[in-house]
Amino acid sequence: MEAQKIFELMAQKCGDAVFGFTAEGTKDPYFKVKPERWLEVARLLRDTPELDFDFLNVLTGVDWIKQNVMQVVYHFYSYRHRHLFIAKVEVDRQQAELDSVEPVWKAANWLEREVYDLFGIRFNGHTDLRRILMPDDWVGHPLRKDYSEAGGYRDISNVRDNPLDLYLSMDRQLKAQQAAPEPAASHAPPAEHQPAEKPPAKTGA
Repeated sequence: MEAQKIFELMAQKCGDAVFGFTAEGTKDPYFKVKPERWLEVARLLRDTPELDFDFLNVLTGVDWIKQNVMQVVYHFYSYRHRHLFIAKVEVDRQQAELDSVEPVWKAANWLEREVYDLFGIRFNGHTDLRRILMPDDWVGHPLRKDYSEAGGYRDISNVRDNPLDLYLSMDRQLKAQQAAPEPAASHAPPAEHQPAEKPPAKTGA
């Protein structure tokens, strides 16, 4: 089913819970979903026979810091119909939470944990919402755009050399080598050629 038809069908079933269908200027068409209706919409995406989105391919987060919004992006696929679609749900950045779709697609378990770990978005109803990449006692969420490193973790420094500094140092060394004067050539006169001494001639007995 084409993306436009998917949106129209969902709009018939959910009304204004889905909105903002976008296809022009993007490779992957999508619509947005009101966060308070998200779990309802997710179940319809899976259970509507014409859609049958039985596979949650991936979900990820986006930090729109200037708009004070966190966005969760869901990619769905139907093995039966061989079509795919994308839904986007936006939540307030300061109170970033959303219903978990783990009850709908089990694949959401680890995916939601990753988004929670790196973006700090809480998924209500998740059965095991804890960090999956960072240590349990890590402070902050590294993919938020206002995240700043604390300078180390348990006496382990996380200060990294800037690769650009290394390239600049190598460039300075190369220029210094090119600017260095070449060693003066030796002008000592060559040793005079002395003819080899002939061995004495053999004499008969």
